[in-house]
Amino acid sequence: MADMRERLDNLCCGMDTLAVFRSLLDDDALCTLRELLRESAEDNHFNIGRYSQFVSQLYEKNPDFSRYLLKAVLEDENFYIKGIAEGREADPCIEEAVFNELRFLQELSMLTPAEASYGYYRIYPLPQWKNSEIDFVSEYKNRIENIARFGYGKYARHKMFIVRDGIIVPVKHPDKQRLSELYGYETERSTVISNTIALLEGKPAQNVLLYGDAGTGKSSTVKAVVNEFADRGLRLIEITKEQLRDIPEIIESIGRNPLKFIIFIDDLSFTSGEDCFGALKATLEGSVSARNSNTAIYATSNRRHLVKESFSDRSGDDIHRNDSMQETLSLSARFGLRVNFSRPDKNSYIAIAKEIADSCGIDIPDSELALRAEQFAIQGSGRSPRTAKQFVNQLKIENP
Repeated sequence: MADMRERLDNLCCGMDTLAVFRSLLDDDALCTLRELLRESAEDNHFNIGRYSQFVSQLYEKNPDFSRYLLKAVLEDENFYIKGIAEGREADPCIEEAVFNELRFLQELSMLTPAEASYGYYRIYPLPQWKNSEIDFVSEYKNRIENIARFGYGKYARHKMFIVRDGIIVPVKHPDKQRLSELYGYETERSTVISNTIALLEGKPAQNVLLYGDAGTGKSSTVKAVVNEFADRGLRLIEITKEQLRDIPEIIESIGRNPLKFIIFIDDLSFTSGEDCFGALKATLEGSVSARNSNTAIYATSNRRHLVKESFSDRSGDDIHRNDSMQETLSLSARFGLRVNFSRPDKNSYIAIAKEIADSCGIDIPDSELALRAEQFAIQGSGRSPRTAKQFVNQLKIENP
């Protein structure tokens, strides 16, 4: 018994001595485990409620404690990994502490239910967890060597983000759209994909404007591209038009991050005279702070020139009118790459509807599909990939 109490005490002490990975102690499950070990070692008392609370928190994420702990370690946002990501060398004493702590955390990850419940003699069976033999040092070194693919902290855990109160926060339930689920517009999408690959490879990448009719897949293309290349280090930060003034701060905050970022603005348009118009214009080109090489701005719009113009905007003398029109046109021109998603013609629309129907396993004669798809478009919002998908969904209801 004394040997087991000493082992539990040593594990608790090891958790207390964490310095580089100290934020792990804020993890709910590890916090509960720490208290469980402390009570078992100091009070010579097994707390069944604390034990069950730890297992419950573990079950929510992973019943394998070793893999749960490794994931927490690899995603931990500490000063050491941030410095490595920014290209700074760590002091030898910090380097030594990192790998000492990794070896301890590996030992902690092998804590078994039998050890943690030592002293429990009731008849009711306790919930169990699993353990796996994992080399924490090797796994962490691999993460460091591939930091540009995996990232760290929240950028390792998530791939899509929004900005709330000036803070970049993860999207808990991101759009899972994949490129393989999009139909038509292969040429347009390949242009966006090529530009994104250039960004990932550290080559000059353009800011991109995807414009055209509603329902043609502009936003879906951007999100699908991020899902496709997330494992190569691509992340997305979506902002609203009202947050355009925050772009310089956002770019500054991610500027030294080894990952690549798309700053995404969906359904962008302005009315004449809006002051945030100038904020985006300055960011795209001509701002004092240059755009980072790890960042590109992707925007979608139903309007090529982005600014809604009324006849009154064209009033006044010739010089004034020319200046206004040039300013309106100059914003879209500042996007280095402009990709047009125009409404498909009848044949293209039917081809898209057939592709979607085939992917869903719907067996319907081509002539009938063409006729019904066109009728659906006429009765609805016109031809588009979105309409084609809605039409196929209707077919699925009729032919479950």
